[in-house]
Amino acid sequence: MRKFGILLALALAVSLVTAQSLLGNSTSGLKGAMIQLCKDLGTLLPVAAMLMVVFAGVIYASGQMMGAETRARANVWATAALTGALIAILISVVAQPVLDAISPENVNC
Repeated sequence: MRKFGILLALALAVSLVTAQSLLGNSTSGLKGAMIQLCKDLGTLLPVAAMLMVVFAGVIYASGQMMGAETRARANVWATAALTGALIAILISVVAQPVLDAISPENVNC
């Protein structure tokens, strides 16, 4: 229960910092939020995807040295990490056209 409280406090702190950075943005309102979202997605998701690919490789390789049950679980975990990496890459590629389609003005990151 204590870990949940720490996680909740951390999430609150991150949301306050994010809200403060959005309020201090030179552009205001929805356009500023969309520009910031696009920039954040463009910088965070490719890095996270690459780390997930490396993590999947490490999990798969270490699982091959274990017993049959652990090997099977490691294969599932590595597949899940690769799936997450592919979804992150897809989101980072598709984010700009989607934001262009829904924004009233052209949002360039």
